[in-house]
Amino acid sequence: MLIRPQPLGVFPGIVGSLVLPTPEIPPGPDVLADVLRGRFREIPLEWTFYRQAVTNVSGISETLADDAESVYNRFVLNPTEESYRACVELEGDLKKLFEAVAWRLGWPSSAPPKPGDTEGEVRAYLLATQAHFLLDTGEWWEGVKYLDEAVDAARSVSPVFAARLLAERTGIVRTQTGVSEEIVQAYRTALTLLEDSAFDSVRAYLRVELASALQEMANGRKSLLLEAVHEYQEALKWLTRENDPESYALAQMNLALAYVTLPLDGEKARLRSAIAVQGFREALTVFTHEAYPELWASATLNLANTLQYLPSTHPEENLWQAVSLYEQILAYRNAQTNPVGYARVLASLGNALAHLGAFTRATQLLQEARGFFDSMGDQDGVQGVDEVLTEIMERRGQSGNDSLSKATR
Repeated sequence: MLIRPQPLGVFPGIVGSLVLPTPEIPPGPDVLADVLRGRFREIPLEWTFYRQAVTNVSGISETLADDAESVYNRFVLNPTEESYRACVELEGDLKKLFEAVAWRLGWPSSAPPKPGDTEGEVRAYLLATQAHFLLDTGEWWEGVKYLDEAVDAARSVSPVFAARLLAERTGIVRTQTGVSEEIVQAYRTALTLLEDSAFDSVRAYLRVELASALQEMANGRKSLLLEAVHEYQEALKWLTRENDPESYALAQMNLALAYVTLPLDGEKARLRSAIAVQGFREALTVFTHEAYPELWASATLNLANTLQYLPSTHPEENLWQAVSLYEQILAYRNAQTNPVGYARVLASLGNALAHLGAFTRATQLLQEARGFFDSMGDQDGVQGVDEVLTEIMERRGQSGNDSLSKATR
């Protein structure tokens, strides 16, 4: 008889399929509750292998006993023909778990086992396996329904497992249908389920996902943007360049974007823009041109745009920095494969040069951008360029020359 509840799905990877044997001296309820929350304090000797598996210690399968749980765990850790055959005689929940793991690991099987009359976290694990089977066959909506059932089965007995399942389900639905209030609420629920657990990395991931969903829904709404800012800030209390560089940089970049789009004015707007510049620069310490070309281009473009309109006592210096960044992006962007993106960078570069008084070059770039916009039927783009060209004509008439501003570079 399996000790319940089991930490199925609590830890990522193959560890999430291991089960705990019943120890000779039963532990107190708090000991098992700790494991279900990702903590190891005074665990029984028979559970030492599990903690070792979490920390990637090798050779664990060789130390296991010969009880039914160990036979199953040996297959999970070392799925050979021998360990597979040893599991054939398993019974009850362990038999179903073995068949589910075998399917997950790619052993010949037409489909994973049905959950039958199983309960709690075992039922959730089997339902999740059924969901993955359906998702693999393209029946994503049916797969999502199974994940919903899995979340419900795990929620009261294994909140962390339920949170992981809910996060997976929400990510699938978001990919298929886009962001909605239901998506936002699902992320909030998953975070609540993770409270009082040791999984800081999962919490940080969910905070970034929640923040990006709020940001996508905001459409200029200050309350949603402020909530997104808060969630990014909370995520960045854990995320660093060292422990998760990509997520760290993505959170920095999106936080900066949220600051840029916040409807503020006066001193708050100046401070917001300065923080955004710092965020984009920090993201670029990870998103290098060589390692992340697309994310580098996105962060660089947003940094250039922010610098161009940054309230400052030295606007000319910021504009020259923006010009340099736009030129770097143009060297990367391809007019044939991404004409819209290329035209927008041309227009932004032309606008920055116009502010610097480099009217001749600005006009050339803006006219080139206008041609792209016109050929693609982008009338908003054409109108925006025309407004800058008109402003250049007026300023030329007033100045009578084509100065590159007081400082030439």
